[in-house]
Amino acid sequence: MTVRTNPLQFIQQVRAEVSKVVWPTRREVLLTTAMVFVMATLTAIFFFFVDWIIRTGLNIVLDMAG
Repeated sequence: MTVRTNPLQFIQQVRAEVSKVVWPTRREVLLTTAMVFVMATLTAIFFFFVDWIIRTGLNIVLDMAG
């Protein structure tokens, strides 16, 4: 069985929950954003080299076979 809440109580509950949220500071947002860009760049570089190694090895194998 569901309990129905009237709209005014719902809005009050939402406001109470939102007031409990700890919002990050501007510095924290900038730092985590920078970390995301750094990690994305490092991941892209890593997969570029993995792809290059696999491609080179496959070309060597195919050249030996054909």
